[in-house]
Amino acid sequence: MRTFFTILLAVLFFQNSQAQTRKVVADKIIGVVGDKIILQSDVNNSILDAQRQGQGRVPEPCEIMEVALAQKALVLQAEKDSLVVSEEEIDGMLDNQVRQFIAMYGSKEALEQIAGRTVYQIKEDFRQNFRERRLSELMRNKIVANIKITPTEVKEYFDKIPTDSLMFYESELEIGEIVIYPKASRDLELYAIEELNDYKQQVESGKAKFETLASLYTDDPGSKNTGGMYQVNRTEKQMDPTFISNAFRLREGQISPVFKTKFGYHIIQMVNRAGDDATVRHILRIPAITDTEVNASVGKLDSVRSDLLANKYDFGAAVSRFSESDESKFTGGMKQCGQGTYCTIDQLDKDLVVALKGLNPGDISKPLVYTDERGKKGVRLVFLKTRTEPHRENLKDDYNKVADRALEIKKMETVDKWFKSKIPTFHLVIDPQFASCNQLGIWMQSITKNQ
Repeated sequence: MRTFFTILLAVLFFQNSQAQTRKVVADKIIGVVGDKIILQSDVNNSILDAQRQGQGRVPEPCEIMEVALAQKALVLQAEKDSLVVSEEEIDGMLDNQVRQFIAMYGSKEALEQIAGRTVYQIKEDFRQNFRERRLSELMRNKIVANIKITPTEVKEYFDKIPTDSLMFYESELEIGEIVIYPKASRDLELYAIEELNDYKQQVESGKAKFETLASLYTDDPGSKNTGGMYQVNRTEKQMDPTFISNAFRLREGQISPVFKTKFGYHIIQMVNRAGDDATVRHILRIPAITDTEVNASVGKLDSVRSDLLANKYDFGAAVSRFSESDESKFTGGMKQCGQGTYCTIDQLDKDLVVALKGLNPGDISKPLVYTDERGKKGVRLVFLKTRTEPHRENLKDDYNKVADRALEIKKMETVDKWFKSKIPTFHLVIDPQFASCNQLGIWMQSITKNQ
C-alpha cells in the first residue's frame, strides 16, 4: 500500500515549485465510483512514491487504478452502512504521521520548508485521504467479520502446498518474564535531583547550553546523540503522561523544575511549540542502584520462583501480582515478537539469550540481574514456555500459522465475491486509457452492461 504522507509531500513540493514559476497544470478525473472520484494525479503520485522508496518493482497504472477503484467502492458502501470514523481517530493518525516525518527531517521548520505549507495545512490536505483509507479498512473488516476456518479446511489448504514450497522455520521460543526494578536509596535519589538542579542553573545562568549537558550527562540513550531532543504531541498516548504534562507547562526557552517519572528524574527545556506539537530537550538521570537494592529484589523473586515451582499459582497470576514491567501487564508476561509470541534467537537481547542456556520447556530461571534497553537495571525470572527445533512446516508444529494463512485466503475470496456482487450496483466511469487493463475486467464489464 502506498504511503499517502510521502505522496502528499511530493505533491506539495511539486505544487510549490509550480507556483513559483506561475505554471498551472490541470488535473483530470480518470475514474468515478458512485460520487467518489479518482484523479490522474492519484495514479501519477503513486508511481512517483514507489520510485522514491526504491521498491523493487514499481506498480503499473492498471494495478494502481484497480486498488483505487476498490477503495472508493469500499468507502461508498461504508458510508451507506453508516460506518463512522471519529475525527479524534483521524487526528491521531495524522499526528502520528507528521511526527514521524518531523523526526525524519529533524524539525517542524524543515518539514514545512520542504512542503511549502504549515503542519496544519498538511494535516488538512491529508485528512480526506486518511478518512477514506480508514473507512475502507472498516468496511473490509465488516465483510469478513463472520468468516471462520475449520480444521478440515486448514488440512485441505495445507495438502495443496507443494512439498518444496513449504516454509522452513528456524528454532522459535515462547518466553515469559517477571520483572522487578530495584528502587534506589533516598540518598542517591537526592543526589540525582541535585545534579539536575545544577544543570538547570548552569543553563539559566548562561554557563552552558542545555544540549551540551544533555549529550554529556543524560541517561537516555535514545536522545543522547541529539542533545536530548524529542518531538512530542500533547495527545500522545505512548509518552509518559507526567513528562507530557511538565513539557506543555513551559514557555519557549523555559526549563522545568526537576520532576520524576517511572524512568527516573528529568528536566525539560521547551525549544519551540505550535499548538499540541512541540520540540523539547530533556536530561534524564537514573539514580544509581547499589548491590543492596539489587540483592533485595533478587531475594523477592527467588521467593516468587519457589512459589511457582510449588504450584502455589501459575505464571500469569504471578505476572499480574509481581511484575513491574508495563508491557507484561497486557501480555501475561509473554514477550512479543512481530505479530505474536514466537521469537527467534536474533530477536532477543543478549542477556536473555544467555539466560535461556540450560533451560528446557517449562523451566523457570533463577533471578537474573540485567539492564534494559533504556539503561535501567532490573531483575527478572525467565520462563521458557516452548521451544521448537528448526523444521519444515507441518500441521503438528505449525497449525496456527497455517490456519492463519488459510483464513486470510478465505477472507480474500469473500471480499472478491462481495466485489463481484456489488460492482454492478455502482455508478462507474473509467477513462478509456485503462480499457486494456486485464485487472479491471469485472469493472469494465459492468460499465459495458450498463451502456
